[in-house]
Amino acid sequence: MTKIAVVGTGAMGSLYAGLLGDAGNEVWGIDVWEEHVDAIAERGLRVSGASGDRVVRINATTDASEVGEVDVVIIATKAFHVHDAVQTARALLGPDTVVIPIQNGLGSAEAVVDLLGEARVVIGVVGGFGSSIVKPGHVLHQGLGLVRLGESTGPATARLERIATLWRDAGFTVKTYDDIDQLVWEKLICNVAFSGTCALLELTIGEVLGDPNAWQVAAGCAQEAYDVGLASGIQLEIRDPVGYVADFGAKIPGARPSTLLDLMNGNPCEIDVINGAIPPRARPLGLAAPFNEVVTALVKARQAVLVADRQQDAVPAGSDGV
Repeated sequence: MTKIAVVGTGAMGSLYAGLLGDAGNEVWGIDVWEEHVDAIAERGLRVSGASGDRVVRINATTDASEVGEVDVVIIATKAFHVHDAVQTARALLGPDTVVIPIQNGLGSAEAVVDLLGEARVVIGVVGGFGSSIVKPGHVLHQGLGLVRLGESTGPATARLERIATLWRDAGFTVKTYDDIDQLVWEKLICNVAFSGTCALLELTIGEVLGDPNAWQVAAGCAQEAYDVGLASGIQLEIRDPVGYVADFGAKIPGARPSTLLDLMNGNPCEIDVINGAIPPRARPLGLAAPFNEVVTALVKARQAVLVADRQQDAVPAGSDGV
């Protein structure tokens, strides 16, 4: 039995914790969302969707010091919470603890390596699950996608294969990589297609695929990311990025990307490390990324409007808001 801590039990972190716990591992979910933690501790974590419907008994806490040393730490927070998550994870580390950061976009894995050292870190990238929180203590997922794993430097190792087996035994489809840049960029191309487009239009992935105008934007974002990746020397196995993204989306048509869910819930979104990561990497290469640039600007503008609306709604009756 492997002792695993999942730092950040949102939509994806809860899915990891539930399926890994259901496979017989000792799993601890660590999160600042007290209502969710309390629900898991009291009633168990319900996991429903593509993998079935079950309630899994795992440990849950807001205090990492209760957990002790673990074999594996999965950092499943948003990209902008990674530094705080690493500080939380320090209380969980033993001499041989492996840390797996799994975030959308670019930059988070490098930040974890900088903070903890490359010898401790295995990079994770996931896609195709369409996971969301239904209510505290209940996670729903639309698909059973792919978990990609790679060492932070160098080719796949025996350690990496052991980690991959841990995930496979929990029902995940896993692919290991010798080249972490490839695994990151192949997921990023899908992220940029649907994250901003769905968020702006409040559409599911399937609805974007079915709308010619929305799909033009999504496909344009994907093509730009692909072109930048190739020009950057990334060894991609993809030959048709638009077809690749369409196939990916067709597997989870009812899913809403996390960027849309964040806007709907009034939370900060990760657009800067997804669509927003493409234009600054395009310019030094002599490329342009107008689809991603416009989508990023519009998502940020929409987020600002939503924040302003909520602040206005919070003004007490009779107040002039000044």
